[in-house]
Amino acid sequence: MVNTTVQVVAATALRQFAFFDAHPVKDVHDLANPPEIFKNASEISTVASSSAGLLVADIHGSIHTLNKEFVSTTSWVAHVGGRVMHMAERNGVLVTIGEESAVRGSLLKIWDLGKTDKRNQAPVLLKSAKLSLGELVIQVSCFALSSALSFLAIGLADGTVLLYRHLDQSLSSTTSLTALPKARIIHESSPEPITGLGFRELPSPTNADAKDNNLHLFIVTTNTVHLYHVSGKGSGGSSVLLDDIGCGLGCAVMDWRAEKIVLARDEAVYAYGLHGREPPYAYEGYKSSIHTHLNYVIVVSPPTTATTTSSATRKLAAQAAGGDGDASRVTVFDMENKVVGYTGVFAEGIREVISEWGNIYILTNNGQLTRLAEKSTSAKLSMLYAKALYPLALSLAQTQHLDESYVADIHRQHGDHLYTKGDWDGAMTCYLKTIGWVKPSYVVRKFLDAQRIHNLVTYLQELHALGLANADHTTLLLNTYTKLKDVARLDSFIKTESRRSGAAESNGDLPFDLDTAIRVCRQAGYFDHASYLAKRYKRHEEYLRVMIEDAGKYGEALTYLRHLGAVAAESNLARYGRAMLDNLPEETTQLLIDLCTISGPLIIPEAEDTTPQQSSAPVNAPSYLSYLALSRAPAPEDKVEESNPDKEEDLTEPQTTQPSAPTPSKEKRPSPTLYFAHFVDHPSYFVRFLESVAARRWGQSLSSLPSSLLDTSLDKDEDLEKYNQAAVWNTLLELYLDGGSPEQQEKALKVLTSDTLPCDKTHALILCSSYSYTRGLVILWEKLGMYEDILRFWMDKHNTSPSESSASTEVVQALVRYGPTHPHLYELVLRFLTSTPELLTRHQADVEKILEHIEKERIIPPLGVVQILSRNGVASVGLVKDWLMGRIKEAREEVQTDQQLINSYQLETNAKLKQVAELEDPMHAKVFSVTRCSQCSGQLDLPSVHFMCNHSYHQRCLLDHETECPLCVRQHGIIQEIRRNNERMADQHELFLADVQDNGFKVLAGGFGKGVLNMTRLDDVAV
Repeated sequence: MVNTTVQVVAATALRQFAFFDAHPVKDVHDLANPPEIFKNASEISTVASSSAGLLVADIHGSIHTLNKEFVSTTSWVAHVGGRVMHMAERNGVLVTIGEESAVRGSLLKIWDLGKTDKRNQAPVLLKSAKLSLGELVIQVSCFALSSALSFLAIGLADGTVLLYRHLDQSLSSTTSLTALPKARIIHESSPEPITGLGFRELPSPTNADAKDNNLHLFIVTTNTVHLYHVSGKGSGGSSVLLDDIGCGLGCAVMDWRAEKIVLARDEAVYAYGLHGREPPYAYEGYKSSIHTHLNYVIVVSPPTTATTTSSATRKLAAQAAGGDGDASRVTVFDMENKVVGYTGVFAEGIREVISEWGNIYILTNNGQLTRLAEKSTSAKLSMLYAKALYPLALSLAQTQHLDESYVADIHRQHGDHLYTKGDWDGAMTCYLKTIGWVKPSYVVRKFLDAQRIHNLVTYLQELHALGLANADHTTLLLNTYTKLKDVARLDSFIKTESRRSGAAESNGDLPFDLDTAIRVCRQAGYFDHASYLAKRYKRHEEYLRVMIEDAGKYGEALTYLRHLGAVAAESNLARYGRAMLDNLPEETTQLLIDLCTISGPLIIPEAEDTTPQQSSAPVNAPSYLSYLALSRAPAPEDKVEESNPDKEEDLTEPQTTQPSAPTPSKEKRPSPTLYFAHFVDHPSYFVRFLESVAARRWGQSLSSLPSSLLDTSLDKDEDLEKYNQAAVWNTLLELYLDGGSPEQQEKALKVLTSDTLPCDKTHALILCSSYSYTRGLVILWEKLGMYEDILRFWMDKHNTSPSESSASTEVVQALVRYGPTHPHLYELVLRFLTSTPELLTRHQADVEKILEHIEKERIIPPLGVVQILSRNGVASVGLVKDWLMGRIKEAREEVQTDQQLINSYQLETNAKLKQVAELEDPMHAKVFSVTRCSQCSGQLDLPSVHFMCNHSYHQRCLLDHETECPLCVRQHGIIQEIRRNNERMADQHELFLADVQDNGFKVLAGGFGKGVLNMTRLDDVAV
């Protein structure tokens, strides 16, 4: 039975924990008893783990393969009439060493567990050979088999070690069953027996730190430990002594990684590597055997504290435990973490310790089987947490290769423990190791207190160094710097992170949130730091915002804008142009001019004065933008340009270092209308800007400009350019009119009179009307052909001031200029001059001239003139008496002439009608008295042909079968062609209506006269 209450008597430096739980194992068919196979435990000679299951050998030479229920699945007699003393399995191949009744000495057999012999249902026997040294009979004390079956080492009781090389090759060959590679004696230590052997295997692929790729063999005797180089560079030779202490049989075993050999001695547990003995583990007392299970070492020893091994002492301890005197204690060590995971006393004594299926099985002498199940990792860690053994928990997690999240959780709990104890620095050290697994807010909340702000800074700096900080972390870190007034650390943080961001920046990632860093520095008043970050990472908008809105360094901002190039300067000036103009009007105006006229890098003036100057422009600005339909779409946001980080810059140096000049390239010039609003308070600079842009961009000015200075190759959008030109000159005209000075009035007049400047006439009319600029209005009306508006303007002006004669004089002069081409103006002027007695008296001669011109050009009928003059009592009949008499006489003559024409047309018509009636009357005979031929004018003779139209012809003068008069046919054909044309014209209504709009009644009368309106189709006319 297991008694876990017995205390470890021997002094030990290892901590003890209950990492394993003991459970009895019962037979699957009989739950009251242990497995049937172990009923006679005393007959079991050895036990070994294998890939096929648990292998159990007895003293009768049989081997049994057990499954997890400890039920035998395969059994066979390996050594007939003998027993199995040693066995080991590698890659499905089992090697056994035993004795047989028919053979004197030890017999080596090799079995293939993956194949079955059909004759006896046993695994296929690959090799069977007797172990001997010449004629001597050898006694095997231990043996070791390499993992690849390449080497087999056998230790003898006389201190000799035999090594078989290339064992795997001999198994695959077709040699005889008894053929084995020749054994080589590699060690002799007579009379000390060999008590332990172990191959130090080649490092596994996962063990990347291993540097030694050779195979070595550890050799242990009762008094020494040796190392033999089996394979690799420098192999062969003699074994090397590692230590002059050994151990008993069964007290040496290789660790779970096959890198070290572990020895159990009475005073301690030792481990040996390639370089000798390592620090021992203090555990005193007699050791019966030693075993391994994963990373644990299992030591079996009697439960005594003294070094004596007398049977009386062991019986006394066994009786105290309730056994029969062979009690044994099992201690499970974790040598890497220096802890005892289990201690238990088995009163019946221990027969075998088995490591299989992830558990430890203890087989006692009376056949009882106990399973030691390791507790879960979380349970073991909880036990360590309860005792605040966080370093040990961390070591345990690393040994078992736990996930990083487990390790981080251990650090977190360790940090919480130290935080509770008030060890802020120690806690922060632990929390730093949780970054990436524990939410930063969990740690940040603990250190927000002012007394722990320095620890918080450390944590936030590490977050940024690992690239795991977000905008809030950056804000908090920079706020802590500013709150502590720690400019040095602030400088160091910004510079260090900037240098570290070299590789990250090329991938588009920054070590901190750039926008947040700039914002916090601005809010705290650290403008140099904010501008440094903005300039380094080419945040042009942010840099200008800091320099203009915060630092007020307009000169440096202006120089920076020039270096940016046209694209970036365009959008930024759209935002900050007004502020720049308020402080540096001269320089800003020049920059805007260059921006709108240069298609490439902005030229930096040789000497640019960046000292703020007071503008001499008047304060009150015009409202010239109130009715300009200009597009004011917001400028696009600047994009962060990625480039390799420059060398570290000093934050204390003047912020005049400019961004690298862009590569010269042709760029589309921005529209000047984007910047109109910035000049609201600077009209004089506005005029300069507009005049310069018009002259340098389009070659348009009040004076000529050489075309060689122009570059319009990039202005692809002609419609947009025309719009920009009109906007510039419209605004210039308004500024000229608003100035009011004679010089500006003269410029405005030049704009209005120019035929080449693209000024919008309608817009100009509105401006001239708003500013009461008479000269401009008259010029624009003339250009627009609005002559009637000119006359009415002067008429209205006369009506406003009747005493002034200049207005009426202007009306008469305007009529003289425009009347010949626009006759309808005469009626308007005639009405005006006869509207008042004063005007008629003043311009009586002009009225007479107007009447003469009306009579000459037939502009107004006499009746219309009379109606105009008779609308009021201003004009007398005597004024137009002679004119009227002449008109009446002419009218009478025209009536008489028309009457004569009517009479002649009636006579002709009556004659034609009479002729038609005679032709239609069948009783009226037709007399032909023509004596000459109408064709040849010769004397008619027979035969002759007479036509009803009074034309006669020789028959020979007519064509054959000609039935119509040749002369009349030609005349009638002309008439028919005219009728056809009139018929076609009758269907062309658009042309007819256009003629009616131009001539009116005359066209309608002609249409009736020509028969267009009552056309009879030719098809209906009888020929």
